[in-house]
Amino acid sequence: MIRKIFFTGICALACVIFACADNNQNQKKGFKVSADTTIGPENEFNPLHLDSLTIENYAQAEKLSAAARQQLFEFYIPRNYQYAWFANTKLNEQALNFYHLQSNFITYNNDSSFFNPALASLVDSLQNDSSFQIATASRPQTELAFTAQFFRFASRAFEGSSKINTADLGWYIPRKKINLVNTLEQMISGKIDSSQMITQPQYLKLREHLIKYYEIEKNGGWKPVLTQAKKLAKGDIDPAVTQIRDRLYKTGDMVVLDTSTRFDEALELGVQSFQERYGLKKTGIVTPALIAEMNTPIHQRIEQILVNMERMRWAPIMGNQDYLFVNIPAYTLYVYEKGKLQFNMNVVVGKAVHQTVIFTGTLKHVVMAPYWNVPPSITRNEVVPAMRRDKNYLSRNNMEITGYSGGIPVVRQKPGPKNSLGRVKFLFPNSYNIYLHDTPSKSLFGNETRAFSHGCIRLAEPKKLAVYLLRNQPEWNSDAIEKAMNGTKETWVNTRTPIPVAIGYFTAWVSEDGKLHFRDDIYGHDKRLKEQLFVKK
Repeated sequence: MIRKIFFTGICALACVIFACADNNQNQKKGFKVSADTTIGPENEFNPLHLDSLTIENYAQAEKLSAAARQQLFEFYIPRNYQYAWFANTKLNEQALNFYHLQSNFITYNNDSSFFNPALASLVDSLQNDSSFQIATASRPQTELAFTAQFFRFASRAFEGSSKINTADLGWYIPRKKINLVNTLEQMISGKIDSSQMITQPQYLKLREHLIKYYEIEKNGGWKPVLTQAKKLAKGDIDPAVTQIRDRLYKTGDMVVLDTSTRFDEALELGVQSFQERYGLKKTGIVTPALIAEMNTPIHQRIEQILVNMERMRWAPIMGNQDYLFVNIPAYTLYVYEKGKLQFNMNVVVGKAVHQTVIFTGTLKHVVMAPYWNVPPSITRNEVVPAMRRDKNYLSRNNMEITGYSGGIPVVRQKPGPKNSLGRVKFLFPNSYNIYLHDTPSKSLFGNETRAFSHGCIRLAEPKKLAVYLLRNQPEWNSDAIEKAMNGTKETWVNTRTPIPVAIGYFTAWVSEDGKLHFRDDIYGHDKRLKEQLFVKK
C-alpha cells in the first residue's frame, strides 16, 4: 500500500475510498470526457434521468456483482432514475467533495488500492480548466461511475475491508452494517454532510491523533533516546534527559521544551503522563523498559493506530445506552450509563494460551456466593493430577464431586473465601463459558500486565459493579449485597434490565481526557491484522 502525503482539508472530512479501475478500459466502455464544464450549484434542480436499461448495461460492462447491481437499482428507483451527481448538465459540488474525501482517505490510511484514475483524471480536469465539459453521451456512465464508487467507498470506510474475515482474527463481534443506499441519499439531499458520515466517536478521535503523528513523521519523527543509566529520576543529571524532554514534547506529554540535562519536576510529570498512556505505573522514573517504548519507531505507532481504526469500522456503535466494555489489552472494564463513562476498574484477562474471547453478550444475572463449576479441561489437566498427588486436595480446596462425565469427575467448588470466583460473578450467557467474577487473588490487580486467567475476566472491584447493576432494585442495597456475597448459599439475582457487554481488543485508543493510549499486542491480533492490511515493500 502506498502512502500519498497531502493533508488539505483532512480534519473536516470523513473517510472515503475509490476502487481501482483501468483508465483505458473505462474509455472503451464509454467513460469518455471532452472539453468544457464548470461545477454547478449543489442544490440546483436536476432534470437529467437515467433508465433501467442504462443501469443494466453499465453493470454488465463493469462486471459488477449482483449485490453492487442491486444497490444501483435500490438507489435510483426511488429517485425515479434522476441523476445524483449532476445539476442540470454540470457536475455538482457533491462530486468534487466525494473526490476530496477519497484523497484524504488514501492519505491517512496509507491505502491507494481503491484509487480510480479515470475519476481522478476527470475531476482534475474540472478543477484545472474551467472550460472543461463532459460530453453528453458520457454523462450516464459518469453518473453511474460516481455512484458505484460511493458504494465501494462506503463499504470500505464505514464497515471495514470486505477481504478480512474477522472471525479468522479471533473477532466474534458481529460486524457493523450500514444502509449504504440510505447514506448516499442523505448525503446527496444535504441531510448529512461529509463530516457526519462516521459517527463512531473513538474512530474520529483516533483519526485526529493519526494526523498529528503523520505530521511528526513528516518532520523527522523522533530520535532514539540513548543512555547507559539503568534508571533516571528527579534530581539526576544526564545528557539523555535532553533527549527525553524532546521525545515527550513531540507527543504532547510535555508542553514546554528546554535543553536542560537536569531531571526536574516538569520532566517527572511528563514521564508520568507517558507512563499513564502506555499502561505503566506512574512512578516518574525512566527505566530501560520505558525507553524501549519511547524508541518504538513512529511508523510502527502509525500502523498501530491504523490497525485499531480498522477495528473501529467493525465495531457496533453503542450510542446513548448503558453497557459494559472490557478492553483486553488495557486490562480494564469500563462502565457506561447512557453513553457516558461512569467508572472503570482493573481486570485480569486470559493468558496467551487461554485467550479471552472477543465477543458481545447481554448480562442478565448477578450470582452471589457462587459455586464454581470447574470446566472439564481444568478438571482433566489440573484437578485430577492434583487429586492423585494429594488425597485431601478436594477438601482442602472446598471442592466436591457431583458426578462423572466422560470418565472424569464433575467437580465444583463450594461458596466461600477460597472459591476461585470469589464472592460474586456476573453472567452473560455465551457459548465460550466466559463471565466476569471476583477472585481471592487480589495482588495481581497491581501488576502492569494482567493476563493470568483461564479466559474469564476477574474484577478488582466486584462489589462496586454489583451495587451499580442492582442500583434500581431497592431490595438489593449495598448491605444486602454484602451479606449475600459473604453467605454460604448461592443466590441468583436477575438484573431488572439486561445490559449489553462487549469484550474488545484495542491496542490504541483515546481516553476521555483526549490522550492517545497504546498497549502491547498480548495475543498477537495486531500482528495478524497488519499482515492483511499492509503490504510489505
